[in-house]
Amino acid sequence: MAEVRAIVLRAAGINCDMETEYALESAGAEARRVHINRIIGDKGMLDDFQIIVFPGGFSYGDDVAAGKILANQVVHHLSEAVRRFIDNGKLVLGICNGFQALVKAGILPGDHKESGTAPGAGEGTSPRDRKDTEEEKPLKADSQAVTITYNDSGKFEDRWVYLAPQSERCVFIERGRQIYLPIAHGEGKVVAKDEVTLAELKSEGRIAFKYVDKDGQEGEYPVNPNGSIESIAGLTDDTGRVLGLMPHPERFVRATQHPRWTRSEEGADPDGMTIFNNAVKYVRENL
Repeated sequence: MAEVRAIVLRAAGINCDMETEYALESAGAEARRVHINRIIGDKGMLDDFQIIVFPGGFSYGDDVAAGKILANQVVHHLSEAVRRFIDNGKLVLGICNGFQALVKAGILPGDHKESGTAPGAGEGTSPRDRKDTEEEKPLKADSQAVTITYNDSGKFEDRWVYLAPQSERCVFIERGRQIYLPIAHGEGKVVAKDEVTLAELKSEGRIAFKYVDKDGQEGEYPVNPNGSIESIAGLTDDTGRVLGLMPHPERFVRATQHPRWTRSEEGADPDGMTIFNNAVKYVRENL
């Protein structure tokens, strides 16, 4: 069985790193919490890992905007390293503040190959068997077509929400399985710069999850807790190997973390583990 190694990024203000480390280890990975400054000082460190997670919290106090300073660190110091990591077929996960950072760094929902490579190209083949003939695109935080901003409610939202998977491509997702996860954010509203961008997100399968009600239907607040366009709760990229989502899967990895656990079905798998289990499974089968 292939060893799966994951980095959980640390920085000032990040506070979900230990829970994320635990979730990855519960899925069978070897996980390490590593400060971003260590990676900046030794970019080759990433070569020894197959998964990198940008966990939740309030990186750098969310000064300027949520996730913006962390995103700038990635763009200005780790652009080539992250690009190489993704192009080598590895996985990137951003949770809450980590999702905000991935969007503001231009990693989501941006293309990781030149246009001309059709969405889904290379599916069904191992990344190690593909030829890297496509020209790389640099990360550009100033060219983002999507951002994440303040909740419509004008307040911090702390509640549990239902999520319906949308992407047929994203390797983190269990297709057809609606999941239930907690949110905790003040800036979770996903917006696109124009209708063209929104249409592309939909047509290219970049929407990973939508907020829905118990019956799987989209709705107004509080079903959609922040006012995101198209009820977007998570995005994936053109490779399907990068996922960002506002809800916290690492906070539902044990049955007793469910708010109604005493009335839940016995033996039900905690929904948050699907994200981590699928990531570890993918690495074992493809890398």
